[in-house]
Amino acid sequence: MSFAGIPVDFILFAVTLAGVALFHHHTLGVAVTGLAVITGYKLLLGDFSGTPGMVGLTALLGHEWVTLANLLGLLLGFALLADHFERSGVPALLPRFLPDDWQGGFCLLILVFVISSFLDNIAAAMIGGTMAAVLYNKRVHIGFLAAIVAASNAGGSGSVVGDTTTTMMWISGVKAVDVFEAYVAATVATAIFGVVAARQQHAFQPIMKDNPVGASLEAPRLAIVAIILLCAIAANVFFNLSAPAVLDQWPVIGLAVWVAIVATAGWRRPTWELLPGALRGSIFLLSLVMCAAMMPVHALPAASWQTALGLGFVSAVFDNIPLTALALRQGGYDWGFLAYAVGFGGSMIWFGSSAGVALSTMYPEAKSVGAWLKGGWHVALAYVVGFFVLLAVLGWHPDPAPLRTGAGADHVANPVNPK
Repeated sequence: MSFAGIPVDFILFAVTLAGVALFHHHTLGVAVTGLAVITGYKLLLGDFSGTPGMVGLTALLGHEWVTLANLLGLLLGFALLADHFERSGVPALLPRFLPDDWQGGFCLLILVFVISSFLDNIAAAMIGGTMAAVLYNKRVHIGFLAAIVAASNAGGSGSVVGDTTTTMMWISGVKAVDVFEAYVAATVATAIFGVVAARQQHAFQPIMKDNPVGASLEAPRLAIVAIILLCAIAANVFFNLSAPAVLDQWPVIGLAVWVAIVATAGWRRPTWELLPGALRGSIFLLSLVMCAAMMPVHALPAASWQTALGLGFVSAVFDNIPLTALALRQGGYDWGFLAYAVGFGGSMIWFGSSAGVALSTMYPEAKSVGAWLKGGWHVALAYVVGFFVLLAVLGWHPDPAPLRTGAGADHVANPVNPK
């Protein structure tokens, strides 16, 4: 069914996203309600990728449960990881090494960028948020929060192990060097939003100049953080190289994180009390992911640099995993441009990436689309400028043929970086 030529599914999803934007104090209720309404509509009057009723819904869940399980495991697990990191004392010791003006904030964003190039973007964003909370006495400007998310997404956009979408491309046959060119745009973008956001933050709350009295390093907690991250990386790399089909069938990365958390719990007790709050944020994101997965998106416009640019904005409100899978099947894209667009684009709205949702559990004030757009306007500007710098420097060189796809490309539900 459609209204004015627009499928009702999209209208319901748009209403859900509008509700999240307008009622940011009730985002969980809006997202869950939207999911229930869309599911009910498709069960009664629609279908799921051409298959109606419970059979279609069951098939969809059969594909998506790994995505959902991995996201849940990562979001909950990295909430505990961020707490371990804060308790390790590292954030409190950073003033010894960072400049004590706006450049200190910029260095923090660069650190998040680098971490995210080889670690999970959720972990990078939450580690960045934890450091910012300590360095700025828990007074962090929303524009700087947007920049932390943007830095975590930019850092993964040019690495085949840095983001779900780039890992999908790698598995499908895209060369690592073709993805790496996304760093031309990502570096320019980070320089733009990083400087603006760091100055915003310095004017709002200057960075701590001296280490807090009594600040010291608790090495065991820092070791636990390293163990959790190494388990996630090892599982991702091992299965991607040796058995990618397993990644499509089981939430390997989320399980690896929780094995590490449980195994080290006797060494230093995790703050289990953080889990209820993290669970609410997780359910919100999973609801939006399921809504997006049910949308009848079967084709993209003809591949061009203009389409790639647009996909970045679409990625701010739509799951970039199916968008990337469609682009891989269609072919005709310059993969570096696509990696940058779908990887960085979600930073423009707080719920546009899992990194943004995770960070909002630490900073509830971020759950306002209006405040995010007003404070983080520099992220959208940086995205556009970075894209056109990439276009001017390297040019658009599309790969005309669709790449091999299959389980690893269509449903890469569980590399280290969802969104």
